[in-house]
Amino acid sequence: MNKTLDVITIGRAGVDLYGAQIGGRLEDMGSFRKYIGGSPTNIACGTARLGLKSAVITRVGNEHMGRFIREQLTREGVNTDGVKTDPDRLTAIVILGIRDEEQFPLIFYRENCADMALCEDDINEEFVASARCVLATGTHLSHQHTESAVLKALNIARRHGAKTALDIDYRPNLWGVAGHGDGENRFVESQQVTRKLQSTLHLFDLIVGTEEEFHIAGGSTDTIEALRAVRKVSAATLVCKRGAKGAVAIEGEIPDDLDDGQAGPGFPIEVFNVLGAGDGFFSGLLKGWLDDETWPKALEYANACGAFAVSRHGCTPAYPSLEELQFFLRRGVTRPDLRNDEELEQLHWSTNRTGDWSTMRVFAFDHRMQLEQMDGYTLEKGGAFKKLCLNAALKVQGGKRGYGILCDNRIGRGALHAAAGTGLWVGRPCEWPGSRPLTLEPELGLDCGGLEEWARDNVVKVLCFCHPNDDAETRAHQEETVKRLYQASRRNGLEFLLEVIPSKVAPVDKHTTARLIEQFYAIGVYPDWWKLEPMTTPEAWASAIAAIESHDRHTRGIVVLGLDAPEDELAASFKVAASYDLVKGFAVGRTIFGDVARSWFKNETNDAAAVAEMARRYTRLCEVWDAARNAAKEI
Repeated sequence: MNKTLDVITIGRAGVDLYGAQIGGRLEDMGSFRKYIGGSPTNIACGTARLGLKSAVITRVGNEHMGRFIREQLTREGVNTDGVKTDPDRLTAIVILGIRDEEQFPLIFYRENCADMALCEDDINEEFVASARCVLATGTHLSHQHTESAVLKALNIARRHGAKTALDIDYRPNLWGVAGHGDGENRFVESQQVTRKLQSTLHLFDLIVGTEEEFHIAGGSTDTIEALRAVRKVSAATLVCKRGAKGAVAIEGEIPDDLDDGQAGPGFPIEVFNVLGAGDGFFSGLLKGWLDDETWPKALEYANACGAFAVSRHGCTPAYPSLEELQFFLRRGVTRPDLRNDEELEQLHWSTNRTGDWSTMRVFAFDHRMQLEQMDGYTLEKGGAFKKLCLNAALKVQGGKRGYGILCDNRIGRGALHAAAGTGLWVGRPCEWPGSRPLTLEPELGLDCGGLEEWARDNVVKVLCFCHPNDDAETRAHQEETVKRLYQASRRNGLEFLLEVIPSKVAPVDKHTTARLIEQFYAIGVYPDWWKLEPMTTPEAWASAIAAIESHDRHTRGIVVLGLDAPEDELAASFKVAASYDLVKGFAVGRTIFGDVARSWFKNETNDAAAVAEMARRYTRLCEVWDAARNAAKEI
């Protein structure tokens, strides 16, 4: 059978609520960050980031957390065909924190949870047979129904020539041998657990665990004795994780000393968070194993991925992309606290973004000052009009990809909130309209702390009227404001769009925009998006694009703004811009809504007519852009 998947993981899937404060008790946590969780789920995401085609077999609840897991798996590129929705049970949740280098308190909320209802009927032979490898985790061997499901999947995999792997992943309280408050405890002796594990170990080609996990699998607290007990019932390659000492792989007879096993290089990094490190380790190990690398090379991948995990907050969010991993292995460690390595963190951020925005057709109605100056405007009517703009955008989008909006929160709050979950790209402005020097909207606060309240799919957009010839004081003020906002965006996991308009400040030439771009990179601002005014010459575009690509090969791209230009002028500018791959599309507003708004505010047109006309104009601009792009591809 054609193997369309590299790895299928099977077992736990839940939501991790990670304490945002570091160094305190779980009792004292004031806020939490929500991540996808569960060892099989983490490993599926970790391997997908490394370029493997991964999937997970599990169950989630028919509620918000279950939908979050499905959506996040999709964003990470993980196949969800094996994810079943349980109509009766809730998705599992784990609450956890980082106390210090040795204490990581956690509480499992898994009573009758969805993933523990996994059963044999959930295992589809054709699906399992499509994978080169099936990976199980220990928790799902702890109960009869889930064990039956796992055993069915393993037997199918072996029958169809797939490799099989086990992450022992021993959690005593999930086996019922420790209490609810002992989630942090990773080892309690239990002959019953040992017998259960040993009854299945012959089914695996690869078994991975810490020394303590091999103690439970082997029934001895002497590591060598435990490994030999495992070897008696399994011919699998055994990979024993040894913390700061790295890990060893043992293919045959168990040596007298673990140091005699095959090892890969370790990395001298600071331990910040061990939770999820094993899943990151296994992700890297699978990448090497399934790519037929030697065990030392596979362990090098694994140790590096584990190093990323222990240095960052969260589990799946910490795992590297393949490019990030390769860069790290080439360059090495420059500082032990990897999360504060700016070069590495920029690469981590830019190569792990999700969503396909290779085409950007954006209806910009984030305007505030322009609406407030129209006859008949009131705040209430302004909000109502922006909802009409959203309706027009959704009418044109029709559920397709590549469409977006720019909408503010002050006048357009209703439309902004209604846009969540529609599939639209959503940008949200931060600047006080027309300000120069740049001033931010008061709702952000002096430290931009207001971003904490933003929806996670909002893109932070700021417009800066600036020019390379600005006086030193103006330039310093504006750059400081942009950088403060940019850093706050990153802290809050929000993408950042920087719009620069030099032509409103002073005359421009073919190098003006490029010089501005260079200035912002020089202060450490790496926008996910650039919003640039139309440039009519190939030289100007080439100069700007070269400035971006010389600093950031992974930027999302450029969108062209409209400046209230008539359609024929926009068409001319689109024709030039569309010939450059880095230009992803447009973000145009008043050309679409300007005349309609003036008429609507004076009650000269009704809601339906306003929506229809804006949809017509928006559709027309989309057609003009698409035609320009298609024509450029044919050259």
